[in-house]
Amino acid sequence: MDGNEFFKAYESFCPKELSMKDDAVGLQVGTLDKEFKKVLVTLDIREDTVAEAIENNVDCILAKHALIFRPVSTLVEEDTQQKLILDLIQAGISVYISHTNIDIVDGGINDYFCQLLDINDTEFLSQTSDSNGIGRIGNIEKQTLGEFIVKTKKAFDLDDIRLVSYEKDLNREISRVAICGGTGGSFFKDALDKKADLFITGDVYYHSAHDMISSGLIVLDPGHYIEKDFIPLVAEKLRQLTSGVEIIESKANTNPFITL
Repeated sequence: MDGNEFFKAYESFCPKELSMKDDAVGLQVGTLDKEFKKVLVTLDIREDTVAEAIENNVDCILAKHALIFRPVSTLVEEDTQQKLILDLIQAGISVYISHTNIDIVDGGINDYFCQLLDINDTEFLSQTSDSNGIGRIGNIEKQTLGEFIVKTKKAFDLDDIRLVSYEKDLNREISRVAICGGTGGSFFKDALDKKADLFITGDVYYHSAHDMISSGLIVLDPGHYIEKDFIPLVAEKLRQLTSGVEIIESKANTNPFITL
C-alpha cells in the first residue's frame, strides 16, 4: 500500500488538524512516497524500538511521542538522540507521529481509557474547538476510592499508583471521574469546574499537587506510561482502515521507571 494512502486512511480517523497548537504531529523522518509492507506502532522511539523496527524490516514507525522535540542543528552519532534519527534514516525507516490528535479524537486514547474504567456519559474535559476537546469526564457507578483504585491498577496493569492527598481516605465515595492521559495536570481546574470527585492524570508536579489538594480535588497519578495502550488501540484501527500492510505492535519496554 502506498505510504500516502496509508496515512490518508489513518487521518480519516485521526486528522492532524485536531492537534493542539505547536504540537509535533505527522511525518518527522523519511518519506511517505514509497510502498508500505510493514508498519510498527509504538509509544516511544528509543534504542530498543529502533532495533525492533530494523529487525522486523519495517517501512515506517507510527509513534505517539515525537522523535524530534526541538530544532536539530547537527546530526552526529555521538549524540544519543540524534543517533536514533541517523539509524532510522540509514535503515530507510520513516517516522510518523500522532500525539494530541489521538488524545482529542472521538474514539481515541482518552475514550479508550474511559471504556477500561467504565466511565460513562462522557463529555470533553477541556474544549479545544467548537466540536472537540481533550480529556474526558463522566460518571461511574458509585463506589469507594479504594475500590476504584483497585480497578484502575488492574485496568492499567500497575503495581502501584500515586494518590494526591494528605490523607489516605479510601472509604470516600466517588461517582464522577475526569481523566486525561499523559501530562494533564494543567486541566485540574476544568475537572473542578465540571464537578469531578476524582481526576486521573500522569506526571503531577509537587507544587501542582499542593494546589490540587487545597482545591479539594482528589487526584490519582498512574504515570505517563499508561499511554502504552496507544499501541493496541491504533494498531487495531490501522488493521480496520488499511489493507495489504502488516501492522506490528511494539513489544519494547520504554517505561523509564522501575518500581522497587
